[in-house]
Amino acid sequence: MDISVVIPLLNEEESLPELTEWIEKVMQEHQYSYEIIFVDDGSTDSSWQVICDLREKNDSIKGIKFQRNYGKSAALYEAFRAAQGNVVITMDADLQDSPDEIPELYRMIIEDKYDLVSGWKKKRYDNTLTKNIPSKIYNAATRRMSGIQLHDMNCGLKSYNRKVIKSIEVYGEMHRYIPVLAKWAGFKKVGEKVVEHRKRKYGVSKFGWDRFIKGFLDLLSITFVGKFSKRPMHFFGVWGMIFFLIGFITSLYLVVSKIIHPDFSLTNRPGFYIALTAVIIGVQLFMAGFVGELISRNAPGRNAYLVEEKRGIN
Repeated sequence: MDISVVIPLLNEEESLPELTEWIEKVMQEHQYSYEIIFVDDGSTDSSWQVICDLREKNDSIKGIKFQRNYGKSAALYEAFRAAQGNVVITMDADLQDSPDEIPELYRMIIEDKYDLVSGWKKKRYDNTLTKNIPSKIYNAATRRMSGIQLHDMNCGLKSYNRKVIKSIEVYGEMHRYIPVLAKWAGFKKVGEKVVEHRKRKYGVSKFGWDRFIKGFLDLLSITFVGKFSKRPMHFFGVWGMIFFLIGFITSLYLVVSKIIHPDFSLTNRPGFYIALTAVIIGVQLFMAGFVGELISRNAPGRNAYLVEEKRGIN
């Protein structure tokens, strides 16, 4: 199969028929073999019924329905597990991503041999105050911390080599950082394509200000996990050594001062408590490093989601 189109959604009943028709038209024009995987992330409208109706007309359409809202990362995780295409393309269901971008995104993976191609919505129609400005700050911080030079890290329109989506694990809120996850997994060739951003035709945005706070915290988490998940002692041990040396040197200074000046009081000095605290913190950090070396990062059940129903997926 050439292409798997993955579409997470929440309450998008109005846009689904139009989006599906548009994707089908593009696929037929270019004679691609394809599947469309809709993931209903706990919609409260009739989105799932619309998906079922669409599948009756086209068995290339498949669906996954969550019993409740788990979030976009969970939706992508389940869809990536089910995807069978050589190239996987993700897009949003709100018609702000254009299916006309699919052929070029596919070509860049197949012919240009990119592992991942991320869309860049250079011209946006979002509210400047609530989306554009925070998005620019977020992307600048992500570029600096990850070293991946993408203008729009969180763009929903992306294409992947099949190997990428089968090699990474998306969980929590980590869908924002799939290029970073791919980099840590060893996929180095990441490209970018300017894509069309269209005005929302139906419904309202499902994202608020809190996504930027969560996004920054997730960036710290993924940076730490990417660098130190296989060697936690390299992080905790270094800081443990620093604190322990501070405590040791301070203690040594106090002891020498006591020897030189017998009337010198150890316990009445701020340095005594600084040394004591630093040594304790240093030991604790060392212990955290040792424990981290013993604990596997892949906790069982972390990606266990309650899927209520599937259509066309084993």
